[in-house]
Amino acid sequence: MSNIGKWLLIGLLGASALSYAKGDEQSMVVSDGPYIKKQKGELSVECVINSQAKRYQGLSFIARMQIDHCGYPVTLSNIDFIEKTTLIYNTKQRVVATSDFHGQYAIMKRLLQSNGVIDRDGNWALGKGHFVITGDIFDRGAKVTEILWFVYQLEQQAKAAGGYVHLLLGNHEVMVLNGNLRYLHPKYIDVARILETPFELLFDKGSVLGDWLRSKPVLVKINNMLFAHGGFHPELVEQKLTLAMINKSFKENLVEREITGPRDDLGQFMHKSKGPIWYRGLLKDNGATSAEIDLLLKHFDVEHLVVGHTSQKEVLTKHQGRVIAIDSSIKRGQYGEVLIVDGDKKWRGTLDGKQLPLKNRD
Repeated sequence: MSNIGKWLLIGLLGASALSYAKGDEQSMVVSDGPYIKKQKGELSVECVINSQAKRYQGLSFIARMQIDHCGYPVTLSNIDFIEKTTLIYNTKQRVVATSDFHGQYAIMKRLLQSNGVIDRDGNWALGKGHFVITGDIFDRGAKVTEILWFVYQLEQQAKAAGGYVHLLLGNHEVMVLNGNLRYLHPKYIDVARILETPFELLFDKGSVLGDWLRSKPVLVKINNMLFAHGGFHPELVEQKLTLAMINKSFKENLVEREITGPRDDLGQFMHKSKGPIWYRGLLKDNGATSAEIDLLLKHFDVEHLVVGHTSQKEVLTKHQGRVIAIDSSIKRGQYGEVLIVDGDKKWRGTLDGKQLPLKNRD
């Protein structure tokens, strides 16, 4: 490959791809981490700094300890996570929702600052409000680890303020946990090689981020809105499944190598095209009918189904406002929006903090 070709490749992949224009010249460096594991009452930390593996053993956990070993400082305030089983919330506070960050750390921070979720220093600013991320932090972009730790820390700050961060699992979280790495940014291929660990095992059981992700639900209901990454297939109504039943089956079948035997029939349903992380029928012309959407709303006792997964140019509504699409194509690294709900009012918040009306795109 020519020098011009190499630099074009770097430009396409982004600055942090760095080590993928291989050739005679010295490749650029990559840094990532920390990846923290719990081992016999102690912590081990590993990361990549300037394309070199760094490992630190025998750390004792202290509440709110600072991990500065890897260039990205992490305030470690919790390492043991309880399965998130509370799926229904009622609040008079503001609700902000977005989806599909896909490793775009800079866009994410700018978007959240512009819309009052975080302050200029990156700290929680939503008070007792609720912030919902309907999955897909992983894959495509080069700043996945930074976003994971950022959301981890933001969750703790929100809790201290009486607020909530609801991180839901998307199809890309589930893919990575199961070793399906086909959308992985090249940076992380190098990270796994340097650390001599399959990438999915960096999030294995016993790792702080891995256990944290495994504690997350696949859906949440706030007031009259039901959130999930992909959506809700009408067959869920036919099977008379409750939110708790959907979440329980999904989570029991989350990581195939960790369950005894194959996924059961309901588990297979939950993790295939009709399940809550893959279903696109709420936003596709040949998907759920208006009558089926009404059945879903009645069954789950909500007025709106709020989903990501299917990219749009902006946050918008479908089916006369009954479906709200919040994947605003942040993954492209150029733009993004949030859904803002305050009482009965709903609008979209732009990257520059403008508050614009929701458009219906039937």
